[in-house]
Amino acid sequence: MVHRDRRAARGTSASENGWYYWDMQEETARSAIDMFFSAFNTSDDSYVTALLSQALTSDGVFWGPLGRSEGIAAVERFVLDIRRHPAGTGTMVRCSAVDMPGEWARYQWVFTTPDGGPCLAGTDVVHLRRNLIDQVIVFAGDIEPSAS
Repeated sequence: MVHRDRRAARGTSASENGWYYWDMQEETARSAIDMFFSAFNTSDDSYVTALLSQALTSDGVFWGPLGRSEGIAAVERFVLDIRRHPAGTGTMVRCSAVDMPGEWARYQWVFTTPDGGPCLAGTDVVHLRRNLIDQVIVFAGDIEPSAS
């Protein structure tokens, strides 16, 4: 939707002025992001590393709730911790489109545990390099209103 509005504002079609390239880049980002989420949702912990390797660069930086970590092994530890949630193995899903200006992308996600257990939502911002995510910045929960 966002791209259609941008094209309409400029009076261009998807094949003019590189919009086709833009759409392909967004599809590549969406694919990497969805692969990242598949690591949270796989039925077997032994697949987590392989799935993350298809989504992330080996030197990727992960800015998560517990701070900054680097590399696939660090992200794998985080994913496995989430998968072992005390309320049971949850589900992590992307619940918005991917908005991608340039090499950065953002999207919203939600994590739910079985039987209506705890739910957490947020927005991630990722940077892509060579079709893989090399930075993930996690924003979990709502932002408090400002006291103006």
